[in-house]
Amino acid sequence: MHTYARSETAFARGAGALLFDAEGKSWIDALGGIAVNALGHGHPRLVTAIADQAAALIHTSNLYRQPWGEQVALRLARLSGMNAAFFSNSGSEANETALKIARKYQQQQGRSDRAAFVALEQSFHGRTTGAVAVTHNPKYREPFGPLIGPVYFVPPNDVDALRKAFESEPCAMILEPIQGEGGLRVLDEAFLVAARELCDATDTVLIHDEVQCGSGRTGRFLASQWSAAQPDLVTLAKPIAGGLPMSVVLAAEKLEGVLVPGDHGSTFGGGPLASRAALVFLEELEKGLLDTVQARGEQLRDGLEALAAKHPLVVERRGRGLIQGLKLERGASDVVRECFANGLVAATAGGEVIRLLPPYVITEQQLSSALEILDAVLTKIEA
Repeated sequence: MHTYARSETAFARGAGALLFDAEGKSWIDALGGIAVNALGHGHPRLVTAIADQAAALIHTSNLYRQPWGEQVALRLARLSGMNAAFFSNSGSEANETALKIARKYQQQQGRSDRAAFVALEQSFHGRTTGAVAVTHNPKYREPFGPLIGPVYFVPPNDVDALRKAFESEPCAMILEPIQGEGGLRVLDEAFLVAARELCDATDTVLIHDEVQCGSGRTGRFLASQWSAAQPDLVTLAKPIAGGLPMSVVLAAEKLEGVLVPGDHGSTFGGGPLASRAALVFLEELEKGLLDTVQARGEQLRDGLEALAAKHPLVVERRGRGLIQGLKLERGASDVVRECFANGLVAATAGGEVIRLLPPYVITEQQLSSALEILDAVLTKIEA
């Protein structure tokens, strides 16, 4: 079906933070498959683990124990401080699961009338019917209504509007600590704390969607770990299995037992192949890759700040760690196309924002080269 506006370029292979077509032309990959390929392309440990597991056992279903998935769950609990994990295959599925947990929790408390959700303007939470219902952009929602709800959308970082929305006594609030598709907007600490306090005061479930900004991309395992406000549920996906489809909902103690056998499921979720890959990714994070992300994130921040100061077209730098970019006055799509023509893969977000989501293994020199290409393209566009 014609659901993608695809480039005519077909990549043939990759190595680290580089991509190549069949003719050997190369690009610096500063998009990482849209925040997926955190270990880059062809990572030796990941390739070996996937091949080994594919030869041994690919799938058995969740009717039986999944030892690799159990190891992943234990590591995730340690890294996140959460209590329990549910595995599925995509960010949309993870968010759908989180919404279901919130609804059931309110029913368990004898509050079945509390069915509303609070979400943010410029949010993006996925394409399934529940996830798209709490996604702000009308073009994603309106063709598929009526959807679950009601949903009250609040401007990011507007605490007064947030308090007003909570007068509806919602079931749950869902937010991205750093909005991805909405333009790399980092939510203020005061707003995150206010959301946590309002949820505590009303026994509303607080969901952090970290599908794009989590799993180490900011230099800490969860983006929420930069804040004093911690969620009841957090959703992860994209890089969590190094490029294989996997997502997870992590639950705090008060919600870990809400779902019971028969409530929810996933045929492939937490299976041997994806879990084996996820274990490699998590091991690499704990072996020092998070420190690398922080170092490259500082380099990217400094480089983008310099471009923002140099180029009149740039309004501001946005983001944190290896989820950063530039808000432009105009022409973000033109800049992305020109970058691609000059050997740099990037993307837009939230209108006129250049979005960079490079692999965690990108080298200092590769990132410098990416910034040089972006500098040259901005100069050309401005001229």
